[in-house]
Amino acid sequence: MSVTKFKDRVAIVTGASTGIGASTAIQMAQNGVKTVINYRRSEDKAREVLKKIESSGGVAVLMQADVQDNAQVKSMVQKTIDLYGKIDILINNAGGMIKRVPIAEMDDSIWDETMDLNLRSMFYCCRATIPHMLKNNYGRIVNISSLAADNGGGRLATVYATAKAGMYGFTKGLAKELGPNGITVNAVSPGLIVTPFHTKAETGNLESFVPMIHVKRLGTADEVASLILYLSLDDAGFVTGSIYRITGGQR
Repeated sequence: MSVTKFKDRVAIVTGASTGIGASTAIQMAQNGVKTVINYRRSEDKAREVLKKIESSGGVAVLMQADVQDNAQVKSMVQKTIDLYGKIDILINNAGGMIKRVPIAEMDDSIWDETMDLNLRSMFYCCRATIPHMLKNNYGRIVNISSLAADNGGGRLATVYATAKAGMYGFTKGLAKELGPNGITVNAVSPGLIVTPFHTKAETGNLESFVPMIHVKRLGTADEVASLILYLSLDDAGFVTGSIYRITGGQR
């Protein structure tokens, strides 16, 4: 992809220390985007991402923030504005599964933590970023959901699937709201991808799920990042309110 496709663009990628977020941050920066690598706790891994970017000539900066905390999100966004003067692209990648628990046995705290990590974080990041996009009448927002939103998720993952399904409604509604202002909003729903998240979250060997996938292999973080990159292009300005499933055909 040509660097000129992203000339002078600035992006925030949340949860960018590992997996899909890391691959997205690297591809963004390698294509000329000034990239904010957000992380919560994994500073060492985030620094590895920064090192890869800088070694390839890209421009990026680390920013620690818990995106479940409104004050920290606002601070991260303001630091980005102070540093680069604008925000063009927001990738809401931070998320995850707290714990596999039957609904009948679930504490309120697990429900709340799952919604905070997957939904509230997205809301906070959008709310803080959108005013800066509106000033320039331009923006690209990509929310990272999951195949679980379509099929209910794996064993005892109902609350996680619910949170990820909520991202669909938020994406479609926000796309209608912001479309007249040159801001697109889309969601990407990965299936089984070789990332630390899936290695930790899925019970058993990941390879055991391959028979359910049409292409008979697991996906890669780089493949998902390439789709996110496309949706972040200037050229993708007529694509909004859409859910892009990248699952190898798994349903």
